[in-house]
Amino acid sequence: MNPAFSVVFLTTLSGAAQGLLIALVGVETAAHLGLLASPVEAFYVAGAGVSVVLGGLGLIASFFHLGHPERAWRAIAMWRTSWLSRECLCLPAFLACAFFYGVAHWFGSPWSLAIGWLGVLASAVLFVCTAMIYACLRFLQEWATPLTLVNFALLGCASGFTLATALAAWFAPEWTAGLAVCACVLTLAGLASRSASLMRNARLRPKSTVQSATGIHNPKLVQVSRGFTAGAFNLREFFHGKSAGTLRGVKWGFLATAFVAPVLLMALGASLHSIGVSLGLLAAACLVQYAGLVAERWFFFAEAKHPQNLYYARVG
Repeated sequence: MNPAFSVVFLTTLSGAAQGLLIALVGVETAAHLGLLASPVEAFYVAGAGVSVVLGGLGLIASFFHLGHPERAWRAIAMWRTSWLSRECLCLPAFLACAFFYGVAHWFGSPWSLAIGWLGVLASAVLFVCTAMIYACLRFLQEWATPLTLVNFALLGCASGFTLATALAAWFAPEWTAGLAVCACVLTLAGLASRSASLMRNARLRPKSTVQSATGIHNPKLVQVSRGFTAGAFNLREFFHGKSAGTLRGVKWGFLATAFVAPVLLMALGASLHSIGVSLGLLAAACLVQYAGLVAERWFFFAEAKHPQNLYYARVG
């Protein structure tokens, strides 16, 4: 497939926003249970604000994927059968929960935890809706697996907890080490699940062949022409046009920047006693990880092999 950067930014930004809200509610829940001292309200307000901004940027990015943005409201019309329509409903609901969660902490409302858990529920449903847009497409074997949902959830939570760790270094240093541990565990779990999907996809074999497409079952059948020489919609939309070497480079690049480097930066940043240096390393971990996740999501789309490419994008 040809990756659309609007969707790449939508899924990575909203995923980080969801993970950040989950981290904030987890901290508040732990503090409510008396496991650690409660952070200052500014930690929750700032975190909720960042979550709303990231989710809002993701929502804005999604409009660039529409041929007619003025008709965006029609996207919710098929919510009974379309995962895309359900995502369009869940994302604003999540943003509303994150916004009111921050407002509740700003005014010291006793309902903040309840609103937060409502936001966690909205985050979970949104992860499912976003991932199922791709996992339900059975003809794209690379996406049609439960690992798609697992990866979307784990990578979103990992980036969100990394952001929460950086915020804790600024507003609540006593929480930095604990959040760093959670972020590292989620990042390593994301590395394991993403590696599993890469190994699975490397073993896939196309269910369709030139023989099955044409009905000619001669094993020596060779395609020598696509039937046209100029560009076409099919070539632009369903094939990325990058070489195998480029794909390998992107794969190893995102494995290093989305998973390995952030863990090392967080481990180092959380172990230092200098708040300024620690905050700098943790902020670097956020930026490096997000860059890696953008590359990971680009590869996720580019890796999918649309059956039409057997005819339109390959010549024997």
